[in-house]
Amino acid sequence: MSNAKDNQPYRWRVRVYYEDTDAGGVVFYANYLKFMERARTEWLRAHGFEQNAIRTALNRLFVVRHVSLDYRLAARLDDMLDITVTLARRGGASLVFSQEAIRVADGALCCSGLVKVACIAADSLRPKPLPDQLLAEIADVL
Repeated sequence: MSNAKDNQPYRWRVRVYYEDTDAGGVVFYANYLKFMERARTEWLRAHGFEQNAIRTALNRLFVVRHVSLDYRLAARLDDMLDITVTLARRGGASLVFSQEAIRVADGALCCSGLVKVACIAADSLRPKPLPDQLLAEIADVL
């Protein structure tokens, strides 16, 4: 998808499967959170970081602290969605991402939101500063 190092939103593409839909045939609202989670993981990967390596080598985990979503249009079975990731803010121990789910066929915005992710120590689950290696890699993103 897009380059994570340019200042454009990172895009991760997903198809809507039957298991992603509700009884009405549209994407179940909570599944947008799953799509966004996966896209953020791929954003990290595009920057050269694997979640497991961050945990084992740097003793850090990322946990969602706050989510705010706005549902706009229904996505349906077999739709292709681009899930975007844009770093909106960087704190000492947190990152805030702006994310969208955009239907590929017509460019319609289905869902948008802000996700605040906190950095914690894997062993104590206490807040910890963002790893220096990650800060150096994303320094030019904002």
